[in-house]
Amino acid sequence: MAIPAISVIIPTYNEEQNIQSVIEKTKAADHCEVIVVDGGSTDQTIAKAKHADIVIESKLGRAVQQNAGANQATGEILLFLHADCELLPEFANAVEECLSKKGVVAGCFRQLIDHPAKKYRTIEKGNAWRVRNLGWIYGDQGLFLKREIFEQLGGFPEMPLMEDLYFSKRLKKEGKLIVSDHCIKVSARRWEKNGVIRQTARNWGFVTLAHLGVKPETLASWYGHVREADVTPS
Repeated sequence: MAIPAISVIIPTYNEEQNIQSVIEKTKAADHCEVIVVDGGSTDQTIAKAKHADIVIESKLGRAVQQNAGANQATGEILLFLHADCELLPEFANAVEECLSKKGVVAGCFRQLIDHPAKKYRTIEKGNAWRVRNLGWIYGDQGLFLKREIFEQLGGFPEMPLMEDLYFSKRLKKEGKLIVSDHCIKVSARRWEKNGVIRQTARNWGFVTLAHLGVKPETLASWYGHVREADVTPS
């Protein structure tokens, strides 16, 4: 089998309800390598991840897990995928097209939140605006970049919260971050659990505190367990 151009890295923690489907849909969507990095699940996540190309265990924490997955990847492009997100057919072509553009160092997908309510269309547009205007890509947007850039920057900063925000800031210094027209399907479970207004306000509040210099460890202690389903601000 030819070495895939793209390695899809999925960090997990107690994702037995989602992981098998995510792996199957990712492989069906396009040719790629699928790597699952588990952070010590106490359910059947690892057993249900058996169809991934690589399954490894690491310490708990998205940054640590994603770095561990990148170390095992064989693809020249790395794509980081949350277990409650779904890549859609032809995503590989979209990734390669984005990264071939002059000055682009990384990108993500346009979100399609899996809920019909109009308020979710507003969230989708707002999150795309954030990337285009602020250069901040969050984990549930499917960050992708060339391996050489990832290694050059030393991977994700291994902090307990908002590693995607801090990594995006590093990426911005290297070049442009863009949003692909290709979609990624995103579960609405986080917003449904906490409420759209409450979740959004809390997320932006933590981003503001981070910019004011509050340490990630302190923010994590306020936000809750670092690997709960709603940990990544959006």
